[in-house]
Amino acid sequence: MAGCWIALTTLSSREQAEQLAEALVADRVAACVNVLGPVSSIYRWEGKVARDEEVLLLIKTTEAGVAPLKTRVLELHPYDTPEFLAFEAGAGAPDYLAWVVDSVASASERRPPAGIAPR
Repeated sequence: MAGCWIALTTLSSREQAEQLAEALVADRVAACVNVLGPVSSIYRWEGKVARDEEVLLLIKTTEAGVAPLKTRVLELHPYDTPEFLAFEAGAGAPDYLAWVVDSVASASERRPPAGIAPR
């Protein structure tokens, strides 16, 4: 069975995060997206340490879904340099993993992009 992958990205507001999450699930590049936060992000930007409250998306997809998911996140994300990290889930409940695979469309099954327009 194809593996389940988890991807992360952050946005500056819950509204932006929910809008992106809905588009990713509607486009079938993600099976499920958890919207978490706010979270505190501390990072280096333009030579300075910055701190912001952000909303974290925890995105479930398949190995084959990672590339189209990344493309769609980068198209829709409002940040100039959005976070996109993806890693394989080492294990999971068999029925859940099967559901993830069933929920993420293959390229031939993917619908035209829905939701929000590219920035």
